[in-house]
Amino acid sequence: MAQLRIALAQTNPTVGDLSANADRLLTWTRDAAERGAHLVVFTEMFLTGYPVEDLVLRTSFVDASIRTLGEVAVRLREEGLGDLPVVVGYVDRTGLAPRAGQPKGASLDAAAVLYQGEVVIRTAKHHLPNYGVFDEYRYFVRGDRLPIFRLHGVDVAIAVCEDLWQEGGPVAVVGQAGAGLLVVPNASPYEKEKDDVRLELCARRAREAGCALVYVNQVGGQDELVFDGDSIVVDAAGELVARAGQFREELLVVDLDLPVSTAETGAFPHDVGDGSTITVDRLVLSSEPVEPREPLPAPVAERLDLHAEVYAALVLAVRDYVAKNGFQSVILGLSGGIDSALTATIASDAIGPERVHVVLMPSRYSSDHSLGDAEDLVRRQGVNAQVVPIADIVDAFEKEISLSGLAAENLQARVRGMILMGLSNEHGHLVLTTGNKSELATGYSTLYGDSAGGFAPIKDVPKTMVWELSRWRNAHGDPSFRLDAERPIPENSITKEPSAELRPGQRDTDSLPPYEVLDRLLDDYVEKDLGSQELIAAGHDPELVARIIRLVDLAEYKRRQYPPGPKITPKNFGRDRRLPITSRWRETTT
Repeated sequence: MAQLRIALAQTNPTVGDLSANADRLLTWTRDAAERGAHLVVFTEMFLTGYPVEDLVLRTSFVDASIRTLGEVAVRLREEGLGDLPVVVGYVDRTGLAPRAGQPKGASLDAAAVLYQGEVVIRTAKHHLPNYGVFDEYRYFVRGDRLPIFRLHGVDVAIAVCEDLWQEGGPVAVVGQAGAGLLVVPNASPYEKEKDDVRLELCARRAREAGCALVYVNQVGGQDELVFDGDSIVVDAAGELVARAGQFREELLVVDLDLPVSTAETGAFPHDVGDGSTITVDRLVLSSEPVEPREPLPAPVAERLDLHAEVYAALVLAVRDYVAKNGFQSVILGLSGGIDSALTATIASDAIGPERVHVVLMPSRYSSDHSLGDAEDLVRRQGVNAQVVPIADIVDAFEKEISLSGLAAENLQARVRGMILMGLSNEHGHLVLTTGNKSELATGYSTLYGDSAGGFAPIKDVPKTMVWELSRWRNAHGDPSFRLDAERPIPENSITKEPSAELRPGQRDTDSLPPYEVLDRLLDDYVEKDLGSQELIAAGHDPELVARIIRLVDLAEYKRRQYPPGPKITPKNFGRDRRLPITSRWRETTT
Protein backbone atom coordinates (compact mmCIF):
# COMPACT_ATOMS: atom_id res chain seq x y z
CA MET A 1 0.00 0.00 0.00
CA ALA A 2 1.03 3.61 -0.61
CA GLN A 3 -0.06 6.75 1.16
CA LEU A 4 -1.43 9.76 -0.71
CA ARG A 5 -2.52 13.02 0.88
CA ILE A 6 -5.39 14.43 -1.18
CA ALA A 7 -6.62 18.05 -0.93
CA LEU A 8 -10.24 18.63 -1.95
CA ALA A 9 -10.67 22.29 -2.94
CA GLN A 10 -14.35 22.96 -2.21
CA THR A 11 -14.39 26.41 -3.76
CA ASN A 12 -16.69 29.22 -4.95
CA PRO A 13 -15.71 30.36 -8.47
CA THR A 14 -17.38 33.21 -10.36
CA VAL A 15 -18.74 32.54 -13.82
CA GLY A 16 -16.69 34.29 -16.50
CA ASP A 17 -14.01 35.65 -14.13
CA LEU A 18 -11.24 33.42 -15.43
CA SER A 19 -8.45 35.61 -14.09
CA ALA A 20 -9.79 35.69 -10.53
CA ASN A 21 -10.58 31.98 -10.61
CA ALA A 22 -7.00 31.26 -11.74
CA ASP A 23 -5.67 33.40 -8.89
CA ARG A 24 -7.81 31.42 -6.45
CA LEU A 25 -6.44 28.19 -7.86
CA LEU A 26 -2.90 29.31 -7.05
CA THR A 27 -3.87 30.43 -3.55
CA TRP A 28 -5.64 27.19 -2.71
CA THR A 29 -2.86 25.07 -4.26
CA ARG A 30 -0.27 26.89 -2.16
CA ASP A 31 -2.36 26.16 0.93
CA ALA A 32 -2.55 22.49 -0.05
CA ALA A 33 1.21 22.35 -0.58
CA GLU A 34 1.83 23.86 2.84
CA ARG A 35 -0.35 21.11 4.31
CA GLY A 36 1.72 18.43 2.59
CA ALA A 37 -0.73 17.37 -0.12
CA HIS A 38 0.35 15.11 -2.98
CA LEU A 39 -2.66 15.96 -5.18
CA VAL A 40 -5.16 18.84 -5.33
CA VAL A 41 -8.61 18.39 -6.89
CA PHE A 42 -10.71 21.41 -7.88
CA THR A 43 -14.32 21.38 -9.04
CA GLU A 44 -15.99 20.95 -12.42
CA MET A 45 -15.33 23.89 -14.80
CA PHE A 46 -13.65 25.77 -11.95
CA LEU A 47 -11.64 28.08 -14.23
CA THR A 48 -14.73 29.30 -16.08
CA GLY A 49 -17.30 28.91 -13.32
CA TYR A 50 -20.41 26.76 -13.76
CA PRO A 51 -22.81 26.86 -15.49
CA VAL A 52 -21.63 29.19 -18.26
CA GLU A 53 -24.69 28.57 -20.44
CA ASP A 54 -24.48 30.23 -23.89
CA LEU A 55 -21.07 31.74 -23.18
CA VAL A 56 -19.74 28.37 -24.26
CA LEU A 57 -21.07 29.01 -27.77
CA ARG A 58 -18.61 31.92 -28.17
CA THR A 59 -15.24 31.06 -29.67
CA SER A 60 -13.64 33.88 -27.69
CA PHE A 61 -14.81 32.40 -24.38
CA VAL A 62 -13.59 28.88 -25.11
CA ASP A 63 -10.27 30.27 -26.38
CA ALA A 64 -9.89 32.20 -23.12
CA SER A 65 -10.59 29.06 -21.08
CA ILE A 66 -7.96 27.03 -22.93
CA ARG A 67 -5.45 29.86 -22.77
CA THR A 68 -6.00 30.41 -19.03
CA LEU A 69 -5.47 26.72 -18.36
CA GLY A 70 -2.03 26.79 -19.99
CA GLU A 71 -1.11 30.05 -18.27
CA VAL A 72 -2.05 28.81 -14.81
CA ALA A 73 0.03 25.66 -15.32
CA VAL A 74 3.07 27.85 -16.02
CA ARG A 75 2.30 30.09 -13.02
CA LEU A 76 2.18 27.06 -10.73
CA ARG A 77 5.69 26.07 -11.82
CA GLU A 78 7.01 29.63 -11.54
CA GLU A 79 5.70 29.89 -7.98
CA GLY A 80 7.34 26.63 -6.92
CA LEU A 81 4.16 24.54 -7.04
CA GLY A 82 4.81 22.67 -10.28
CA ASP A 83 5.57 19.33 -8.60
CA LEU A 84 2.12 19.21 -6.97
CA PRO A 85 -0.36 17.80 -9.53
CA VAL A 86 -3.61 19.76 -9.82
CA VAL A 87 -6.88 18.43 -11.27
CA VAL A 88 -9.09 21.28 -12.46
CA GLY A 89 -12.21 21.72 -14.59
CA TYR A 90 -12.44 24.10 -17.57
CA VAL A 91 -13.99 24.36 -21.06
CA ASP A 92 -12.15 22.83 -24.02
CA ARG A 93 -13.05 21.88 -27.59
CA THR A 94 -12.59 18.69 -29.56
CA GLY A 95 -10.29 20.09 -32.24
CA LEU A 96 -12.37 18.26 -34.84
CA ALA A 97 -14.56 19.75 -37.53
CA PRO A 98 -18.14 20.11 -36.22
CA ARG A 99 -20.63 17.52 -37.41
CA ALA A 100 -24.36 17.91 -38.03
CA GLY A 101 -26.27 17.88 -34.77
CA GLN A 102 -23.31 19.00 -32.66
CA PRO A 103 -23.38 22.24 -30.70
CA LYS A 104 -21.45 25.14 -32.16
CA GLY A 105 -17.72 24.78 -31.56
CA ALA A 106 -17.95 21.16 -30.35
CA SER A 107 -17.01 22.26 -26.83
CA LEU A 108 -16.12 19.93 -23.98
CA ASP A 109 -16.94 20.00 -20.27
CA ALA A 110 -13.33 19.18 -19.56
CA ALA A 111 -10.88 18.43 -16.77
CA ALA A 112 -7.10 18.60 -16.88
CA VAL A 113 -4.08 17.64 -14.83
CA LEU A 114 -1.47 20.39 -14.40
CA TYR A 115 2.05 19.22 -13.53
CA GLN A 116 5.52 20.76 -13.80
CA GLY A 117 4.25 23.71 -15.82
CA GLU A 118 2.40 21.61 -18.39
CA VAL A 119 -1.12 20.42 -19.10
CA VAL A 120 -0.26 16.72 -19.01
CA ILE A 121 -3.80 15.30 -19.23
CA ARG A 122 -7.01 16.54 -20.85
CA THR A 123 -10.30 14.67 -20.57
CA ALA A 124 -14.03 15.46 -20.78
CA LYS A 125 -17.38 14.46 -19.34
CA HIS A 126 -18.88 11.45 -21.13
CA HIS A 127 -22.48 11.53 -19.84
CA LEU A 128 -24.11 14.89 -20.64
CA PRO A 129 -27.16 15.61 -18.44
CA ASN A 130 -30.18 16.93 -20.26
CA TYR A 131 -32.84 17.06 -17.56
CA GLY A 132 -33.96 19.43 -14.80
CA VAL A 133 -31.70 22.49 -14.83
CA PHE A 134 -29.18 20.93 -17.24
CA ASP A 135 -28.92 21.61 -20.99
CA GLU A 136 -25.57 20.04 -21.73
CA TYR A 137 -26.50 18.48 -25.07
CA ARG A 138 -27.00 22.08 -26.19
CA TYR A 139 -23.45 23.01 -25.26
CA PHE A 140 -21.06 20.06 -25.27
CA VAL A 141 -20.03 16.91 -27.07
CA ARG A 142 -19.26 13.83 -25.02
CA GLY A 143 -15.79 12.74 -24.05
CA ASP A 144 -14.54 9.24 -24.82
CA ARG A 145 -11.40 8.89 -22.67
CA LEU A 146 -10.61 7.72 -19.16
CA PRO A 147 -7.27 9.17 -18.06
CA ILE A 148 -5.31 7.28 -15.42
CA PHE A 149 -2.12 8.80 -14.09
CA ARG A 150 0.32 7.11 -11.76
CA LEU A 151 1.19 9.27 -8.77
CA HIS A 152 3.71 7.95 -6.23
CA GLY A 153 2.87 4.44 -7.39
CA VAL A 154 -0.92 4.81 -7.22
CA ASP A 155 -3.09 4.81 -10.35
CA VAL A 156 -5.54 7.72 -10.19
CA ALA A 157 -8.53 7.92 -12.57
CA ILE A 158 -10.62 11.01 -13.38
CA ALA A 159 -14.35 11.20 -14.15
CA VAL A 160 -16.50 14.36 -14.27
CA CYS A 161 -19.74 14.86 -12.29
CA GLU A 162 -22.55 13.21 -14.30
CA ASP A 163 -20.27 10.29 -15.16
CA LEU A 164 -20.70 9.28 -11.53
CA TRP A 165 -24.49 9.54 -11.64
CA GLN A 166 -25.08 7.40 -14.74
CA GLU A 167 -24.45 3.72 -15.37
CA GLY A 168 -21.72 2.86 -17.87
CA GLY A 169 -19.21 5.33 -19.24
CA PRO A 170 -15.81 6.05 -17.70
CA VAL A 171 -16.72 4.93 -14.18
CA ALA A 172 -17.62 1.47 -15.49
CA VAL A 173 -14.07 1.17 -16.84
CA VAL A 174 -12.29 2.21 -13.66
CA GLY A 175 -12.57 -1.22 -12.07
CA GLN A 176 -11.51 -3.00 -15.27
CA ALA A 177 -8.49 -0.72 -15.52
CA GLY A 178 -7.45 -1.41 -11.92
CA ALA A 179 -7.20 2.17 -10.67
CA GLY A 180 -6.54 2.66 -6.97
CA LEU A 181 -8.33 6.01 -6.69
CA LEU A 182 -11.11 7.75 -8.61
CA VAL A 183 -11.34 11.56 -8.34
CA VAL A 184 -14.53 13.27 -9.48
CA PRO A 185 -14.78 17.08 -9.94
CA ASN A 186 -18.42 18.18 -9.58
CA ALA A 187 -20.76 21.14 -9.88
CA SER A 188 -23.82 19.48 -8.36
CA PRO A 189 -26.58 21.97 -7.44
CA TYR A 190 -28.31 21.91 -4.10
CA GLU A 191 -31.83 20.77 -3.51
CA LYS A 192 -33.20 19.88 -0.11
CA GLU A 193 -32.27 16.49 1.35
CA LYS A 194 -29.89 15.65 -1.49
CA ASP A 195 -26.79 14.92 0.63
CA ASP A 196 -27.82 11.39 1.60
CA VAL A 197 -28.38 10.58 -2.09
CA ARG A 198 -24.84 11.70 -2.88
CA LEU A 199 -23.25 9.63 -0.13
CA GLU A 200 -25.09 6.49 -1.21
CA LEU A 201 -24.08 7.14 -4.83
CA CYS A 202 -20.40 7.61 -3.95
CA ALA A 203 -20.41 4.47 -1.83
CA ARG A 204 -22.03 2.39 -4.59
CA ARG A 205 -19.67 3.62 -7.29
CA ALA A 206 -16.62 3.02 -5.08
CA ARG A 207 -17.71 -0.57 -4.50
CA GLU A 208 -18.37 -1.06 -8.21
CA ALA A 209 -14.95 0.33 -9.16
CA GLY A 210 -13.17 -1.44 -6.30
CA CYS A 211 -11.28 1.71 -5.31
CA ALA A 212 -11.46 4.75 -3.07
CA LEU A 213 -13.41 7.71 -4.41
CA VAL A 214 -12.94 11.46 -3.93
CA TYR A 215 -16.00 13.59 -4.74
CA VAL A 216 -15.26 17.35 -4.83
CA ASN A 217 -18.22 19.69 -5.19
CA GLN A 218 -18.57 23.42 -5.91
CA VAL A 219 -20.03 25.80 -3.35
CA GLY A 220 -21.74 29.16 -3.91
CA GLY A 221 -24.66 30.89 -5.60
CA GLN A 222 -25.03 31.33 -9.36
CA ASP A 223 -28.27 32.99 -10.46
CA GLU A 224 -30.99 30.45 -9.60
CA LEU A 225 -28.62 27.67 -8.59
CA VAL A 226 -26.99 27.16 -5.21
CA PHE A 227 -24.06 24.78 -4.79
CA ASP A 228 -23.68 23.36 -1.31
CA GLY A 229 -20.25 21.74 -1.33
CA ASP A 230 -20.70 18.60 0.79
CA SER A 231 -17.55 17.03 -0.69
CA ILE A 232 -17.09 13.37 0.20
CA VAL A 233 -14.30 10.76 0.46
CA VAL A 234 -15.15 7.04 0.69
CA ASP A 235 -12.91 3.98 0.72
CA ALA A 236 -13.07 1.01 -1.66
CA ALA A 237 -15.73 -0.62 0.51
CA GLY A 238 -17.90 2.49 0.29
CA GLU A 239 -17.34 3.51 3.90
CA LEU A 240 -17.28 7.23 4.62
CA VAL A 241 -13.76 8.49 5.35
CA ALA A 242 -14.16 12.28 5.34
CA ARG A 243 -16.77 14.91 4.51
CA ALA A 244 -16.60 18.67 4.08
CA GLY A 245 -19.14 21.13 5.42
CA GLN A 246 -22.16 22.49 3.58
CA PHE A 247 -22.45 25.98 2.09
CA ARG A 248 -18.90 27.02 2.95
CA GLU A 249 -15.55 27.03 1.21
CA GLU A 250 -13.15 24.47 2.62
CA LEU A 251 -9.86 22.76 1.79
CA LEU A 252 -10.48 19.21 2.98
CA VAL A 253 -7.16 17.33 3.34
CA VAL A 254 -7.28 13.54 3.72
CA ASP A 255 -4.66 10.78 3.94
CA LEU A 256 -5.52 7.58 2.09
CA ASP A 257 -3.75 4.20 2.01
CA LEU A 258 -4.04 3.01 -1.60
CA PRO A 259 -2.77 0.02 -3.59
CA VAL A 260 0.47 0.33 -5.55
CA SER A 261 -0.19 -0.32 -9.24
CA THR A 262 1.68 -2.67 -11.53
CA ALA A 263 -0.55 -2.14 -14.59
CA GLU A 264 1.07 -1.57 -17.96
CA THR A 265 1.03 1.90 -19.46
CA GLY A 266 -0.51 2.73 -22.84
CA ALA A 267 -3.98 3.34 -24.33
CA PHE A 268 -6.63 0.62 -24.30
CA PRO A 269 -10.24 0.81 -25.63
CA HIS A 270 -13.09 -0.60 -23.50
CA ASP A 271 -16.70 -1.29 -24.50
CA VAL A 272 -18.71 0.27 -21.67
CA GLY A 273 -22.09 -1.20 -22.60
CA ASP A 274 -23.87 2.05 -23.47
CA GLY A 275 -23.15 1.92 -27.18
CA SER A 276 -19.81 3.68 -26.85
CA THR A 277 -16.16 2.90 -26.33
CA ILE A 278 -13.96 4.47 -23.69
CA THR A 279 -10.22 4.56 -24.23
CA VAL A 280 -8.02 4.35 -21.16
CA ASP A 281 -5.03 6.70 -21.36
CA ARG A 282 -2.22 5.96 -18.91
CA LEU A 283 0.52 8.32 -17.87
CA VAL A 284 3.25 7.98 -15.24
CA LEU A 285 4.01 11.07 -13.16
CA SER A 286 5.91 9.27 -10.39
CA SER A 287 6.35 5.58 -9.62
CA GLU A 288 7.89 5.44 -6.19
CA PRO A 289 5.60 5.60 -3.14
CA VAL A 290 6.27 8.38 -0.65
CA GLU A 291 7.61 7.70 2.81
CA PRO A 292 4.61 7.02 5.05
CA ARG A 293 3.82 9.58 7.73
CA GLU A 294 1.37 9.96 10.56
CA PRO A 295 -2.02 10.39 8.88
CA LEU A 296 -4.04 13.51 9.52
CA PRO A 297 -7.36 13.12 11.33
CA ALA A 298 -10.11 12.69 8.73
CA PRO A 299 -12.79 15.31 9.43
CA VAL A 300 -16.46 14.45 8.97
CA ALA A 301 -18.55 17.61 9.12
CA GLU A 302 -21.87 17.39 10.91
CA ARG A 303 -24.89 17.42 8.58
CA LEU A 304 -27.36 20.28 8.80
CA ASP A 305 -30.99 19.48 9.46
CA LEU A 306 -33.61 20.27 6.81
CA HIS A 307 -34.45 23.80 7.91
CA ALA A 308 -30.84 24.71 8.65
CA GLU A 309 -29.68 23.63 5.18
CA VAL A 310 -32.53 25.34 3.33
CA TYR A 311 -31.97 28.57 5.25
CA ALA A 312 -28.21 28.38 4.66
CA ALA A 313 -28.87 27.91 0.93
CA LEU A 314 -31.05 31.02 0.78
CA VAL A 315 -28.52 33.13 2.68
CA LEU A 316 -25.65 32.01 0.46
CA ALA A 317 -27.70 32.61 -2.69
CA VAL A 318 -28.49 36.21 -1.68
CA ARG A 319 -24.93 36.90 -0.51
CA ASP A 320 -23.38 35.71 -3.78
CA TYR A 321 -25.99 37.32 -6.05
CA VAL A 322 -25.34 40.66 -4.37
CA ALA A 323 -21.55 40.30 -4.34
CA LYS A 324 -21.02 38.75 -7.77
CA ASN A 325 -23.27 41.31 -9.46
CA GLY A 326 -21.61 44.26 -7.77
CA PHE A 327 -24.46 45.54 -5.56
CA GLN A 328 -23.66 47.32 -2.31
CA SER A 329 -27.13 47.16 -0.77
CA VAL A 330 -30.65 45.74 -1.12
CA ILE A 331 -34.13 47.19 -0.66
CA LEU A 332 -37.53 45.59 -0.11
CA GLY A 333 -41.02 46.46 0.97
CA LEU A 334 -41.71 45.52 4.60
CA SER A 335 -45.39 44.91 5.27
CA GLY A 336 -45.33 43.34 8.72
CA GLY A 337 -46.30 40.01 7.16
CA ILE A 338 -44.29 36.80 7.32
CA ASP A 339 -42.95 36.76 3.74
CA SER A 340 -41.31 40.18 3.85
CA ALA A 341 -40.11 39.52 7.42
CA LEU A 342 -38.33 36.32 6.38
CA THR A 343 -36.90 37.96 3.25
CA ALA A 344 -35.50 40.87 5.28
CA THR A 345 -33.96 38.45 7.78
CA ILE A 346 -32.31 36.38 5.06
CA ALA A 347 -30.89 39.58 3.56
CA SER A 348 -29.58 40.79 6.94
CA ASP A 349 -27.95 37.41 7.58
CA ALA A 350 -26.45 37.43 4.08
CA ILE A 351 -24.93 40.92 3.82
CA GLY A 352 -25.51 42.58 7.20
CA PRO A 353 -28.44 44.74 8.36
CA GLU A 354 -26.51 47.94 7.69
CA ARG A 355 -26.77 47.17 3.95
CA VAL A 356 -30.47 46.29 4.04
CA HIS A 357 -33.05 49.02 3.34
CA VAL A 358 -36.76 48.50 3.97
CA VAL A 359 -39.70 50.69 3.04
CA LEU A 360 -42.93 50.61 5.03
CA MET A 361 -45.77 51.61 2.68
CA PRO A 362 -49.06 51.58 4.57
CA SER A 363 -52.29 52.04 2.62
CA ARG A 364 -55.82 52.91 3.72
CA TYR A 365 -56.39 49.18 4.31
CA SER A 366 -53.25 48.48 6.33
CA SER A 367 -53.96 47.34 9.87
CA ASP A 368 -52.31 48.96 12.86
CA HIS A 369 -50.52 45.72 13.71
CA SER A 370 -48.99 45.50 10.23
CA LEU A 371 -47.14 48.77 10.61
CA GLY A 372 -46.34 47.92 14.21
CA ASP A 373 -44.95 44.49 13.31
CA ALA A 374 -42.79 46.02 10.58
CA GLU A 375 -41.44 48.63 12.99
CA ASP A 376 -40.76 45.87 15.54
CA LEU A 377 -38.60 44.01 12.98
CA VAL A 378 -36.68 47.19 12.22
CA ARG A 379 -35.90 47.62 15.92
CA ARG A 380 -34.86 43.97 16.31
CA GLN A 381 -32.54 43.90 13.31
CA GLY A 382 -31.29 47.47 12.93
CA VAL A 383 -32.00 47.67 9.20
CA ASN A 384 -32.38 51.04 7.46
CA ALA A 385 -36.06 51.99 7.28
CA GLN A 386 -38.32 54.68 5.92
CA VAL A 387 -42.09 55.07 5.87
CA VAL A 388 -43.82 56.12 2.64
CA PRO A 389 -47.64 56.15 3.02
CA ILE A 390 -49.28 55.37 -0.32
CA ALA A 391 -52.90 56.40 0.27
CA ASP A 392 -52.51 59.85 -1.30
CA ILE A 393 -50.51 58.46 -4.22
CA VAL A 394 -53.22 55.88 -4.91
CA ASP A 395 -55.87 58.62 -4.64
CA ALA A 396 -53.99 60.68 -7.25
CA PHE A 397 -54.09 57.77 -9.68
CA GLU A 398 -57.77 57.11 -9.02
CA LYS A 399 -58.63 60.75 -9.75
CA GLU A 400 -57.27 60.34 -13.25
CA ILE A 401 -58.39 56.80 -14.08
CA SER A 402 -61.41 54.81 -12.97
CA LEU A 403 -60.47 51.43 -11.51
CA SER A 404 -62.51 49.01 -9.43
CA GLY A 405 -62.33 45.55 -7.94
CA LEU A 406 -59.13 43.64 -8.63
CA ALA A 407 -57.69 46.44 -10.78
CA ALA A 408 -58.03 48.88 -7.86
CA GLU A 409 -56.43 46.38 -5.47
CA ASN A 410 -53.53 45.80 -7.83
CA LEU A 411 -52.95 49.54 -8.19
CA GLN A 412 -51.76 49.61 -4.57
CA ALA A 413 -49.22 46.87 -5.25
CA ARG A 414 -48.03 48.65 -8.39
CA VAL A 415 -47.56 51.93 -6.53
CA ARG A 416 -45.41 50.08 -4.01
CA GLY A 417 -43.40 48.49 -6.79
CA MET A 418 -42.89 51.87 -8.44
CA ILE A 419 -41.60 53.36 -5.17
CA LEU A 420 -39.12 50.52 -4.64
CA MET A 421 -37.85 50.67 -8.21
CA GLY A 422 -37.51 54.46 -7.99
CA LEU A 423 -35.41 54.18 -4.82
CA SER A 424 -33.39 51.44 -6.50
CA ASN A 425 -32.64 53.73 -9.44
CA GLU A 426 -31.76 56.61 -7.12
CA HIS A 427 -29.47 54.74 -4.74
CA GLY A 428 -28.35 51.62 -6.63
CA HIS A 429 -30.09 49.13 -4.31
CA LEU A 430 -30.99 45.65 -5.53
CA VAL A 431 -34.76 45.22 -5.12
CA LEU A 432 -35.70 41.95 -3.42
CA THR A 433 -39.18 40.60 -4.07
CA THR A 434 -40.93 38.79 -1.25
CA GLY A 435 -43.29 36.33 -2.98
CA ASN A 436 -43.24 32.64 -2.00
CA LYS A 437 -43.69 29.57 -4.19
CA SER A 438 -47.33 29.02 -3.24
CA GLU A 439 -48.22 32.55 -4.39
CA LEU A 440 -46.23 32.22 -7.61
CA ALA A 441 -47.89 28.89 -8.35
CA THR A 442 -51.42 30.21 -8.03
CA GLY A 443 -50.78 33.63 -9.56
CA TYR A 444 -51.29 35.52 -6.29
CA SER A 445 -48.87 38.27 -7.17
CA THR A 446 -49.31 41.53 -9.05
CA LEU A 447 -47.40 41.92 -12.28
CA TYR A 448 -45.25 45.09 -12.09
CA GLY A 449 -46.26 45.36 -8.43
CA ASP A 450 -44.97 42.98 -5.77
CA SER A 451 -43.35 40.97 -8.59
CA ALA A 452 -41.11 43.91 -9.55
CA GLY A 453 -37.50 43.44 -8.52
CA GLY A 454 -34.12 41.94 -9.26
CA PHE A 455 -33.90 38.86 -7.05
CA ALA A 456 -36.50 36.70 -5.29
CA PRO A 457 -35.00 34.97 -2.21
CA ILE A 458 -38.04 32.86 -1.28
CA LYS A 459 -39.35 32.24 -4.79
CA ASP A 460 -38.93 28.45 -4.39
CA VAL A 461 -40.09 28.27 -0.75
CA PRO A 462 -43.69 27.07 -0.20
CA LYS A 463 -45.74 29.11 2.25
CA THR A 464 -45.78 26.38 4.90
CA MET A 465 -41.98 26.29 4.80
CA VAL A 466 -41.86 30.09 5.09
CA TRP A 467 -43.41 29.72 8.54
CA GLU A 468 -41.14 26.78 9.40
CA LEU A 469 -37.99 28.67 8.40
CA SER A 470 -39.09 31.73 10.36
CA ARG A 471 -39.58 29.69 13.51
CA TRP A 472 -36.25 27.93 12.93
CA ARG A 473 -34.39 31.24 12.51
CA ASN A 474 -35.92 32.65 15.68
CA ALA A 475 -34.50 29.66 17.55
CA HIS A 476 -31.12 29.31 15.80
CA GLY A 477 -28.15 31.26 14.53
CA ASP A 478 -24.90 30.51 12.74
CA PRO A 479 -21.43 32.09 12.86
CA SER A 480 -21.68 32.85 9.14
CA PHE A 481 -24.78 35.02 9.60
CA ARG A 482 -24.10 38.76 9.53
CA LEU A 483 -27.08 39.55 11.77
CA ASP A 484 -26.50 39.30 15.50
CA ALA A 485 -30.02 39.41 16.94
CA GLU A 486 -32.05 37.02 19.04
CA ARG A 487 -35.46 36.19 17.63
CA PRO A 488 -35.14 38.62 14.70
CA ILE A 489 -38.69 38.01 13.41
CA PRO A 490 -41.62 39.39 15.44
CA GLU A 491 -43.79 36.60 16.80
CA ASN A 492 -46.94 38.33 15.60
CA SER A 493 -45.67 38.24 12.00
CA ILE A 494 -45.43 34.46 12.34
CA THR A 495 -48.71 33.76 14.12
CA LYS A 496 -51.18 36.18 12.52
CA GLU A 497 -53.42 35.14 9.64
CA PRO A 498 -51.86 36.08 6.28
CA SER A 499 -53.42 38.85 4.21
CA ALA A 500 -52.40 41.05 1.29
CA GLU A 501 -54.44 43.88 2.90
CA LEU A 502 -55.62 45.25 -0.44
CA ARG A 503 -59.28 45.53 0.65
CA PRO A 504 -61.10 45.71 3.99
CA GLY A 505 -60.86 42.51 6.06
CA GLN A 506 -59.06 40.58 3.29
CA ARG A 507 -57.60 37.16 4.16
CA ASP A 508 -55.67 34.74 1.94
CA THR A 509 -58.18 32.00 2.82
CA ASP A 510 -60.94 34.05 1.16
CA SER A 511 -59.79 32.64 -2.17
CA LEU A 512 -57.28 29.90 -1.33
CA PRO A 513 -57.55 26.72 0.73
CA PRO A 514 -55.47 26.46 3.92
CA TYR A 515 -51.80 26.53 2.94
CA GLU A 516 -51.06 23.07 4.33
CA VAL A 517 -53.70 21.68 1.96
CA LEU A 518 -52.61 23.89 -0.95
CA ASP A 519 -48.91 23.12 -0.63
CA ARG A 520 -49.45 19.36 -0.68
CA LEU A 521 -51.48 19.70 -3.87
CA LEU A 522 -48.94 22.05 -5.46
CA ASP A 523 -46.11 19.66 -4.60
CA ASP A 524 -47.88 16.84 -6.45
CA TYR A 525 -48.88 18.98 -9.44
CA VAL A 526 -45.81 21.19 -9.89
CA GLU A 527 -42.93 19.09 -8.62
CA LYS A 528 -44.21 15.57 -9.34
CA ASP A 529 -46.06 16.49 -12.57
CA LEU A 530 -49.17 14.49 -11.64
CA GLY A 531 -52.18 15.00 -13.91
CA SER A 532 -55.66 15.69 -12.58
CA GLN A 533 -56.74 12.04 -12.41
CA GLU A 534 -53.54 11.12 -10.61
CA LEU A 535 -54.05 14.00 -8.16
CA ILE A 536 -57.55 12.79 -7.33
CA ALA A 537 -56.27 9.22 -6.97
CA ALA A 538 -53.66 10.57 -4.55
CA GLY A 539 -56.47 11.79 -2.29
CA HIS A 540 -56.91 15.44 -3.29
CA ASP A 541 -60.41 16.89 -3.49
CA PRO A 542 -61.62 16.85 -7.14
CA GLU A 543 -63.16 20.34 -7.00
CA LEU A 544 -60.00 21.78 -5.45
CA VAL A 545 -57.83 19.98 -8.02
CA ALA A 546 -59.75 21.59 -10.89
CA ARG A 547 -59.58 25.07 -9.33
CA ILE A 548 -55.90 25.01 -8.40
CA ILE A 549 -54.80 23.51 -11.73
CA ARG A 550 -56.61 26.34 -13.50
CA LEU A 551 -54.90 28.95 -11.32
CA VAL A 552 -51.46 27.43 -11.84
CA ASP A 553 -51.81 27.08 -15.59
CA LEU A 554 -53.17 30.59 -16.14
CA ALA A 555 -50.32 32.16 -14.15
CA GLU A 556 -47.51 30.88 -16.38
CA TYR A 557 -47.12 34.26 -18.09
CA LYS A 558 -46.60 35.94 -14.71
CA ARG A 559 -43.92 33.48 -13.64
CA ARG A 560 -41.97 34.09 -16.84
CA GLN A 561 -41.66 37.75 -15.82
CA TYR A 562 -40.71 37.09 -12.20
CA PRO A 563 -37.12 37.71 -11.03
CA PRO A 564 -34.70 34.81 -10.58
CA GLY A 565 -34.49 33.21 -7.17
CA PRO A 566 -32.61 30.33 -5.55
CA LYS A 567 -33.71 26.78 -6.30
CA ILE A 568 -34.15 24.69 -3.15
CA THR A 569 -36.78 22.12 -4.24
CA PRO A 570 -36.49 19.33 -6.82
CA LYS A 571 -38.42 21.46 -9.35
CA ASN A 572 -38.43 25.25 -9.24
CA PHE A 573 -40.24 27.82 -11.36
CA GLY A 574 -37.49 28.73 -13.79
CA ARG A 575 -34.80 26.44 -15.20
CA ASP A 576 -36.56 23.28 -14.01
CA ARG A 577 -40.13 23.79 -15.21
CA ARG A 578 -40.64 24.97 -18.77
CA LEU A 579 -44.23 25.07 -19.94
CA PRO A 580 -45.71 27.02 -22.87
CA ILE A 581 -47.54 30.21 -22.02
CA THR A 582 -49.80 29.82 -25.04
CA SER A 583 -51.40 26.40 -24.67
CA ARG A 584 -54.93 25.00 -24.95
CA TRP A 585 -54.08 21.82 -23.07
CA ARG A 586 -56.27 21.51 -20.01
CA GLU A 587 -56.26 18.80 -17.38
CA THR A 588 -59.72 17.31 -16.85
CA THR A 589 -61.07 15.75 -13.65
CA THR A 590 -63.46 13.41 -15.43
